[in-house]
Amino acid sequence: MGQEVDDRVFTREDRTRYRAKVRRCLDVFARMLGERDFSVEVPHVGIEIEFNLANAQGDPALKNAEVLAAIADDDFQTELGLFNIEINVPPSPAAGQGLVTMETALREDLNEAQAKAGALDAHLLMIGILPTLQDRHFGRDVISANPRYHLLSEQILAARGEDIQIIIDGVDRLETTADTIIPEAACTSTQLHLQVQPEDFASSWNAAQAIAGVQVALGANSPFLLGRQLWHETRIPLFEQATDTRSEELKTQGVRPRVFFGERWITSVFDLFEENVRYFPALLPIVDDEDPLVELEAGRVPALQELRLHNGTVYRWNRPIYDVSDGRPHLRIENRLLPAGPTVVDTLANAALFYGLTAVLASSERPVWSQLSFRAAEENFHQAARAGIEAEQFWPGVGEVPVRELVLRHLLPLAHAGLDQMGVDDDVAARLLGVIEQRCLRGQNGSTWLIAQMDRRLAAGLERPDALREVTRAYEALMHENQPVHTWPLD
Repeated sequence: MGQEVDDRVFTREDRTRYRAKVRRCLDVFARMLGERDFSVEVPHVGIEIEFNLANAQGDPALKNAEVLAAIADDDFQTELGLFNIEINVPPSPAAGQGLVTMETALREDLNEAQAKAGALDAHLLMIGILPTLQDRHFGRDVISANPRYHLLSEQILAARGEDIQIIIDGVDRLETTADTIIPEAACTSTQLHLQVQPEDFASSWNAAQAIAGVQVALGANSPFLLGRQLWHETRIPLFEQATDTRSEELKTQGVRPRVFFGERWITSVFDLFEENVRYFPALLPIVDDEDPLVELEAGRVPALQELRLHNGTVYRWNRPIYDVSDGRPHLRIENRLLPAGPTVVDTLANAALFYGLTAVLASSERPVWSQLSFRAAEENFHQAARAGIEAEQFWPGVGEVPVRELVLRHLLPLAHAGLDQMGVDDDVAARLLGVIEQRCLRGQNGSTWLIAQMDRRLAAGLERPDALREVTRAYEALMHENQPVHTWPLD
């Protein structure tokens, strides 16, 4: 939810007006899909990355306002927790050397930001969950000052009617409660954007859903939370629970969660926005002055603010995005399921795999989703989050197979073909997908490295808090060397 909002109290009338307005936006959006040109000459891709801030000891640094003031770059923005910031890498075409251009820009921005933040003893870490977070970092006073975060937290807790409960069973067990949504701040992610034409949206979204488990398994980088070793990608269950507006009774009734994998393959982007309006009540019922129908009939492009704001409070792992740029509407998929890090090169390798596989699977004559049940795709996703790079996945024509074998034997050639289809230069595709290949061959990603490092330190007799700090500092040093995680030493 990137739109700015003011602190306010919502009335029953606000909610009634908002419901009517968001449905009006939906009707206008349906007309636009049939009447307006959403095409773009050169589709763009983009990346957003959320960072943790840590001090020299490896503990969270609650300094995002000071850090952002020091960085003084509009590409860097605030995030939910005082120990978070985010960077938005400007979108660009993927064709040719486009992914290298993005990689270079991200590395340069990170280096410059780190130099300025480091002077404040607040170091930038690309990691799914900061290992040194403690219970005291889940308090109300750790939420960033921006009113939208406090307002969203209040609305989620009000809708839920009780404190948020976090229960995760992994190697260890975590059971805790929070009276705000601040546990969500522990989930720092990479968000990949893929611009698509309306006629290609359904096949692209379906393809992205089908490979979600593979992405999570290979990219897992979040094994520790509040001192416990949980899932390889603990962000997934944590985020699902930290923003859950349902009481236990509503869960039992089958009410849908706001963190939503989805429930079916789609035939149009309209399906997703229509589901949002049909299933999810407003969290932030803020009504804009624009009349979208008047704008449409006047030949202008409606902003559809209510539809977009509502969409921003439904947390699909592959979220549909409607946006307007340079006076033209466009659509994109926001792939939200990957953790941050471990390095810039790993991030771009993960991006290359996603873009390549989505492109080739979306254009397949016999779509993978015609052979894969939606429930199987969702089970793949959660199994991957739990077991990481050693997970098994169900894949049509192959059956249950270790994810490393699936990628090496079947999916990497498809990803190469997809990047070629997008016009990505061969040397770029080979280098980035080579990182994925080596990660599979060696069986080492961020999560396995973190676990191995912790095990070694605990075996040497270090207390768990000290071991977590040491691992965090070692991770930071290697992250800034920008060598892919499969090459990181284990001793």
